[in-house]
Amino acid sequence: MFAWNRRSWMLAAAGWMALSSAAVAAEPAKDIVDTAVAAGQFKTLAAALTAADLVDTLKGKGPFTVFAPTDEAFAKLPAGTLETLLKPENKQKLVEILTYHVVSGKVMAADVVKLKEAKTVQGKAAKITVKDGKVMVDAANVVKTDIVTSNGVIHIIDQVILP
Repeated sequence: MFAWNRRSWMLAAAGWMALSSAAVAAEPAKDIVDTAVAAGQFKTLAAALTAADLVDTLKGKGPFTVFAPTDEAFAKLPAGTLETLLKPENKQKLVEILTYHVVSGKVMAADVVKLKEAKTVQGKAAKITVKDGKVMVDAANVVKTDIVTSNGVIHIIDQVILP
């Protein structure tokens, strides 16, 4: 029979703490918006989400899959486009564009590559193409995948996609 001595209790406690820490570390603490803001390359996306009143939605329960354009992607838009979209009178158009980047559910890269299209929250389907191991959503290249958040997943794209 095993006798529990002080050393056994300490080893058991250390093992339990290690398992608990691993479980906590495995579960992301930040939602989609906080993860994107912390990354530092989505300042324009964050500003657009704020202007469109979509921050609370993407901080919600989800799960969501976001094809997130970087600041560089927004910079590729024709001159003046972003400034025009951020005006209050163009809020509905901005909402349409941003929600076209969002899919309901948590769609990991391994699942995205099996799709021909993804129905967006905006209502239209974005075209998915896989060629030579590279994935595209409409005309945007997916440059980084599977950034897991507490309420979904982010895939980084190099262009703003338009419905």
